[in-house]
Amino acid sequence: MTYHNPRTPPRKSWTFDDQTLAEIRRAAATGIYDIRGAGAKRKLPHFDDLLFLGASMSRYPLEGYRERCDTSVDLGTRYAKKPIRLKIPITIAGMSFGALSGNAKEALGRGASAAGTSTTTGDGGMTDEERGHSETLVYQYLPSRYGMNPTDLRRADAIEIVVGQGAKPGGGGMLLGQKISDRVAQMRTLPKGIDQRSACRHPDWTGPDDLEIKILEIREITDWEKPIYIKVGGARPYYDTALAVKAGADVVVLDGMQGGTAATQDVFIENVGQPTLACIRPAVQALQDLGMHRKVQLIVSGGIRSGADVAKAMALGADAVSIGSAAMVALGDNDPQYEEEYNRLGTTAGAYDDWHEGKDPAGITTQDPELASRLDPVAAGRRLANYLKVMTLEAQTIARACGHNDLHNLEPEDLCALTIEAAAMAQVPLAGTDWIPGKNRF
Repeated sequence: MTYHNPRTPPRKSWTFDDQTLAEIRRAAATGIYDIRGAGAKRKLPHFDDLLFLGASMSRYPLEGYRERCDTSVDLGTRYAKKPIRLKIPITIAGMSFGALSGNAKEALGRGASAAGTSTTTGDGGMTDEERGHSETLVYQYLPSRYGMNPTDLRRADAIEIVVGQGAKPGGGGMLLGQKISDRVAQMRTLPKGIDQRSACRHPDWTGPDDLEIKILEIREITDWEKPIYIKVGGARPYYDTALAVKAGADVVVLDGMQGGTAATQDVFIENVGQPTLACIRPAVQALQDLGMHRKVQLIVSGGIRSGADVAKAMALGADAVSIGSAAMVALGDNDPQYEEEYNRLGTTAGAYDDWHEGKDPAGITTQDPELASRLDPVAAGRRLANYLKVMTLEAQTIARACGHNDLHNLEPEDLCALTIEAAAMAQVPLAGTDWIPGKNRF
């Protein structure tokens, strides 16, 4: 007879937890790796690990009801004849038509335009609805070249050359066959219903010297009018930022591993790249070392959720931020009203991430006409505009409390960190001390 002591219940392994065991069984049963959308779900150091030091005796706070706090930002001031001027420093990240429905893309354009900011095409080309409803539209130029043509380059307000993405730096995108409708297939010059995987690198350049030539080519096509962004994943932010500047970028977009994706390997999402918080200061340092901070603008993305996150990113040196997953939630993604349908798909509202399957009950990450029709682009755009307004007001409230009349005047001295990891990554003092791990002695 086996003796069991009720005071010492059976222990499960921390290394082989329930989720790990389930994944081993799934892999053993299917022989294929898991694919999903969204971003990293593991707990990572993030903006929640930072706090602001509001004004008291040493700083003079501003009155919110009578003293201005500017939120505008100019992007592309280095070389472009027509830099972009946005009312708020919160932009919409690239999400493709194909990954998202046409109604979702229209809603993003409507919401961004109402808030005075930009949206971005994503892979797969530019739709007329998106161009028509986006006051400021950034055109992504990706390794796949899907839908790319000189006419749309000229129709855009800026060009974003995508070198890497936070959820999968070093990897290409995926679009499974069930989402390749007639229209998506035509735009991407692909066979309908066949799985597509984008290239992980551009076919016509292999390094920053070649990229410089490509940027000059694009500038010639667009008569030097359009700002040129370079987007990199959060892998080696100091060197990637420095090389982007060397190649001639007007703007660097830095995407940390909390950034989402329409579809890639789960092992990629959870194990490749660096947290957004770890990427910002090295990128800013690269710009400062080159004498280009604020001359070449830095946009940070990957897990931005609130006005506090916006303010913290800007305090660390960013000029603007970009949101993707949060914008989808604002449109209606993972809405509890579809809980029963999420349950039938084997998940729950708030956890649904099988965007690649094209069965999204909210009508956002699908090409199914019936599902897509559930999303009213006018109402969804209004929700996004409301969300952007709240984020901006929150960021302004924090800036004023720290004594600043412009979001860009926020600085690292306005911050402290709650953990040693966050203090080291953000290069701000650990709360209650003047110690910055790796920078000075305790």
